[in-house]
Amino acid sequence: MELLSEQDEENVRAIFRDQLKSEVQALVFTQEHDCDYCVEARELMEELSRLDERIKVKSYDLDRHLQVATIYGVDKTPAIIVAREGEKGRIRFFGLPAGHEFAALLEDLIDVSNGTSRLSPTSKAKISEIDRPLHIQVFVTTTCPHCPLAVRTAHQIALESEMVTADMIESMEFRQIALKYNVSSVPKTIINDRIELVGALPEGRFIDSLLSALRTLDAMEKGKG
Repeated sequence: MELLSEQDEENVRAIFRDQLKSEVQALVFTQEHDCDYCVEARELMEELSRLDERIKVKSYDLDRHLQVATIYGVDKTPAIIVAREGEKGRIRFFGLPAGHEFAALLEDLIDVSNGTSRLSPTSKAKISEIDRPLHIQVFVTTTCPHCPLAVRTAHQIALESEMVTADMIESMEFRQIALKYNVSSVPKTIINDRIELVGALPEGRFIDSLLSALRTLDAMEKGKG
């Protein structure tokens, strides 16, 4: 089943032709049972790879390739990890990146291919201060027009810092996880399971809030001691 229209394919092919530089990997994790959009996620990435040979897709079954899934920290499906060859893969989509999130996927593929984000020099300098592992989870729905901003900012931070892993999580596909974090509106961002940010913050405020969260986490750790 083709997920992209002919016009979509033409537009995406032109975007990739003009903006991709190097090969970029898309690791797709699916499973046969209890996964509503696994087939669509795999087919979407295969369609994109047919539009440009620099998009290299590797498909894995979560149950049969548990060791690979563990290496990449994948514990739910569908999952798509965007990375260069040999990289750990810190830019992750859990759930089908459809609707408004499709543009975020395309921009992530381009950024990873180019090896740099579109963040400002000021933002990049601030990100260089991150000195401990941070896990950013951005909860979204595919119909939310403001969610891609939060996803893209988180993913660009992960591209700039080896200390950061950033996930898009589609709330409707992973209702139990959304319930765990009391997600009642989107986008909602969770940092290291302990700090939350609500709404689509501009780049500078998002990064400042992230660094503030880092200081709060450090204070929490010192308080335990």
